[in-house]
Amino acid sequence: MLIEPTDVASYSVFEQVHNRPEHLLTQDIIEAEAEAARITGHHFTDAVYVPLPDKARLALLKLAQYFALVNSDETSVSSYQSEKMGDYSYTISTNGGIQKPDVYNLLQEYIAAGYSPASSKLKVRTL
Repeated sequence: MLIEPTDVASYSVFEQVHNRPEHLLTQDIIEAEAEAARITGHHFTDAVYVPLPDKARLALLKLAQYFALVNSDETSVSSYQSEKMGDYSYTISTNGGIQKPDVYNLLQEYIAAGYSPASSKLKVRTL
């Protein structure tokens, strides 16, 4: 692993992250490393990344904290509110909830030459 569970706990200000068991923080770090690899096209395993650059380290800490929060409490990421009155019910989306940190600017200088991440987004036009 590029960062340790103690690094994530030290970085975070959230009590949920501080109280998260080490083996679960390890899984959160694995998710963060996979996300960073998806963005950059490599896993920061080359000798040029020893020691890990500060920007890459910060990106991994931010991502690991995000995954720790998301994986620790499902209700904390819910940005939907529902209300039911008799036979009528509605659900609205609020701007709250936990959002994945945008670490692209931290990682952009480490993107592998010629790498373009695959995207599952589709562009649809009307007929």
